[in-house]
Amino acid sequence: MRRSVSPLHLIIFGFGVFLLVLAPMLAWYVEPRAKRTPIDTDATTVFTGQGTYFDADAVKERSGQRLTITRHVLGDVRDSDRHTAVWDVSTTIDTPRSLPLKDPRKSFQWTTERWVTDRRTNAPEHCCGESPRPFQGEAYLKFPFDLEKRTYRWWDSTLGATVPLRYTGTTEVQGHRGYRFTGSVRPTEVGSRQVPGRLVGRAGQGQVQAEEWYSNERIELVADQRTGRIINAAISPRLALRAPGGKGGDRVTLLHGKGLEFTAATQRDQVDLAKDDNDRLELVGRTAPLIAAVTGGFLTAAGAVLLVRGRPRRTRP
Repeated sequence: MRRSVSPLHLIIFGFGVFLLVLAPMLAWYVEPRAKRTPIDTDATTVFTGQGTYFDADAVKERSGQRLTITRHVLGDVRDSDRHTAVWDVSTTIDTPRSLPLKDPRKSFQWTTERWVTDRRTNAPEHCCGESPRPFQGEAYLKFPFDLEKRTYRWWDSTLGATVPLRYTGTTEVQGHRGYRFTGSVRPTEVGSRQVPGRLVGRAGQGQVQAEEWYSNERIELVADQRTGRIINAAISPRLALRAPGGKGGDRVTLLHGKGLEFTAATQRDQVDLAKDDNDRLELVGRTAPLIAAVTGGFLTAAGAVLLVRGRPRRTRP
């Protein structure tokens, strides 16, 4: 009498081996490649807070006003590829007068940008009509994946340079814990514009080329550790005019936002997106490999036992 091999036993054993091979591949190969900046993003974030702006119609500063910054990010799927993410960004700053109009052309300030980054490292890529050109740093609209407790270089478009943001601990936003990074920008000349001389203390001159000075008293960004997604942001930008030569300090405040921060709705949306991203990475990187390893080990062992025992078959003498 000899034993025969059952096809079912072979299938059980082979599937078990397959799962054992699949488990480390999911954890060490698939999961790292799943950490890619999305190219089909379509998101809007809103900052609000009190501040001051210059009313050009009334030719005076208006303080104690509610300011709103709205940023819309739309991924350019056509120009993006496996390695590069291309995002078109529209940012408007609105006052109580311009916000109801819901027209970026009539907002207090409207800027458009085109961000191109490496989908894996978040490093800037200089192609595809990027604007501003060239930009630098490690963090922009998001941080890199797998954040570390260190200082990151964050690109400030108004400054036209990077700002060091230091890790200052963890905090919770809408019940979700994130890494907090803070920094500031000292008053820096960023440009100039032609204005009536009397606005900057030069009443005896018709038009002067006034200097634009920018500062940001406090920048605080809270990001999800695994994905680098920003779940809360607070800024205090100030843009002012000075007389040519920069003497005498600020003469006119063009814009000063005091603690402009993500709205509660924006915080919830960003936290929900971060949780969804984490769940997918957790599934691919831990849950699925663990299930595959345990199930594969059981099926392999069971299949091996069944193959060894086999099915007895009579043989003729």
